[in-house]
Amino acid sequence: MIEDQAENIYIDREKSWLTFNARVLQEAADETVPLLDRLRFLGIFSNNLDEFFRVRYAAIRRMNIEQDDTEKILGGISAERLLKDITDIVIEQQSESLRILSDIETKLEKENIYIINEKEINKDQENFIKDFFIQRVSPAVVTIMLNNLEEFPLLRDTSGYLAVKLVMKPTKETFFNTFMPKQDVKYAIVEMPKTVNRFVVLPSNNEKQYIILLDDVIRYNLHSIFNVFDYESITAHMIKITRDAQLEFDSDLSKSLLEKISDSVKERRVGEPVRFVYDQDIAKDTLEFLLKRMKIDSSDSIIPGGRYHNRRDYMDFPNLGRYDLLYKQNYALPIPGLNLEGSILTKIKEKDYLLNAPYQSFSYLIRFLREAALDPKVISIKITLYRLAKNSQIVSSLINAAKNGKKVIVQIELQARFDEASNISYSEQMQTEGIQLIFGVKGLKVHSKICVIERQENEKIKMYGFISTGNFNEVTARFYTDVTLFTYNQKILKDANKIFDFFDVNYRIHRYKHLIVSPHYTRSRFNKLIDREITNSLAGKKATIKLKMNSLTDSKMIDKLYEASRAGVKIKLIIRGICCLIPGVKGMSENIEAISIVDNYLEHSRIYIFYNEGNPEVFISSADFMTRNLDSRVEVTCPIYDNDIKNELMDCFEISWKANVKARIHNNALENKYRKVNGEKPFRAQLEMYNYYRNKINVVFENF
Repeated sequence: MIEDQAENIYIDREKSWLTFNARVLQEAADETVPLLDRLRFLGIFSNNLDEFFRVRYAAIRRMNIEQDDTEKILGGISAERLLKDITDIVIEQQSESLRILSDIETKLEKENIYIINEKEINKDQENFIKDFFIQRVSPAVVTIMLNNLEEFPLLRDTSGYLAVKLVMKPTKETFFNTFMPKQDVKYAIVEMPKTVNRFVVLPSNNEKQYIILLDDVIRYNLHSIFNVFDYESITAHMIKITRDAQLEFDSDLSKSLLEKISDSVKERRVGEPVRFVYDQDIAKDTLEFLLKRMKIDSSDSIIPGGRYHNRRDYMDFPNLGRYDLLYKQNYALPIPGLNLEGSILTKIKEKDYLLNAPYQSFSYLIRFLREAALDPKVISIKITLYRLAKNSQIVSSLINAAKNGKKVIVQIELQARFDEASNISYSEQMQTEGIQLIFGVKGLKVHSKICVIERQENEKIKMYGFISTGNFNEVTARFYTDVTLFTYNQKILKDANKIFDFFDVNYRIHRYKHLIVSPHYTRSRFNKLIDREITNSLAGKKATIKLKMNSLTDSKMIDKLYEASRAGVKIKLIIRGICCLIPGVKGMSENIEAISIVDNYLEHSRIYIFYNEGNPEVFISSADFMTRNLDSRVEVTCPIYDNDIKNELMDCFEISWKANVKARIHNNALENKYRKVNGEKPFRAQLEMYNYYRNKINVVFENF
């Protein structure tokens, strides 16, 4: 379609992502957000940016180095130009983040919370800081003198470093030298220890509370570190490196996949640097020395920053007991009809249930697995795992099941980015306990979220299970919105079982009667669902499509939605992150509206609704409309057959769609304008969603 206008019909993916991260920064700037949560959003913004450079920026940089013609791949812009554009945008965002941080710190002082530096401490604090440094910090500090090293030491992109410049005192020989040679300068780096909290709470004997950053604790004690040198002056400025996070696998056939990924994760730490951030007050000669020795050039993103980097640490800023400066934490609600103290399997056999976390308790999923682990009639448990919590209750439940003689089969994705090391560790732990592991399909990440258990009932094998939009991770379930379907539907679970067969024998492509499974069927099935709405609209019938997802980047799916819009289909999109589709363009997308909600919880659930002449088809999915989800991963989209759950999910979509407080409009200008609904009262979707589920409980009790 309109190929000659290709450059005008899609938004650049990377710039759209940076616009999403700007929405996170908006939350940090929003004065209606509690102060300590504003700091948390600053941390999220920084963490997001780190991952963006490690993955996306690094990929474009490789493309720029390895390929001549990149415009066609990148939609009309060269890789070199895109890298420069990204750096310019990030420098502007970094500057804004520093302004926001300064504003937050000023407002914290009005709340008697002071973040001080090494020049602002009093006598009592001085004694504490010296003792704290000697007892806690000094044993863990790594210091390296740089001048005489043949090779620059490897800096890790997960660590913070202080670049230290020592100007040495003139010697006697120097005094008597007629030409007064240049004073000797020594350079060093100090790696900040990860074993010590970045934010050190200082003792206080009044209502004021004081915090000093670990960076400044080290600055204050620089003489203790460098007292062997006779220096005239000493300065320390923070630097930060970001490296390419691509995994490289060797071709050694004697190694298992587990070994290859383990080796590759270790090698990742020596990946090429792609971003260098430095304190803009650093001395020019120190900066030049570092850039030269680290071999950082103009193809890398060199970004001047403030006094402190690694601001992702603000995600863990201490609450100081000031819960009045945090969002009120609503308790997770029960699911009407399900009792955590009773048998969940018995209830699921009667009807399907939906869990919408974090509004409802993730404990139901843990309870399901715990019950299956102990039930003498349960024969086997099969589950896919992608990202797991530290000290995972999911893994604990599966090990418990194996110890009770159940056959436990786990498909664990070893290439879940940045979780590889954790998943390798869990794999080794589960293997030791006799759990059968499947490491997926060559060339395909397994991103599906499914579980099937088999139970012996009256000489027949019956299946129970759940299918989800999110990871089986009890920690992220507290702040990621995801939906999980608990079901006894044998037809759906028979399809789910086929997916585990595909993992085991992946040259055999199965047919699925109910589930929509990537990489073989998702694209074609969604095309058919959209085509049906197009046909209905052209026939004069009402036709609507409502899609809630994390990202929309696949050009062919965007083209299909444009086609539907031109046919008169009304399309509503709730897309939290990247949106390459341009809504509201006459002749192309005038029937498409698109918003993004960024709020206290991370919107992660994927819900797809097709009107179907008044008999809506509703799906939940692990897949976004991204090329990788459609064509290069194992993903599962599940139809909802229970009418109550179908209506519940449609209600959830409408609640989100009515948002006019935390919703921004997607548009070609990437403006992040807040959506205002004329004449409507403020409507904060996440609070209204919680009220919706709380009201469901009240209705159940009233009927009871």
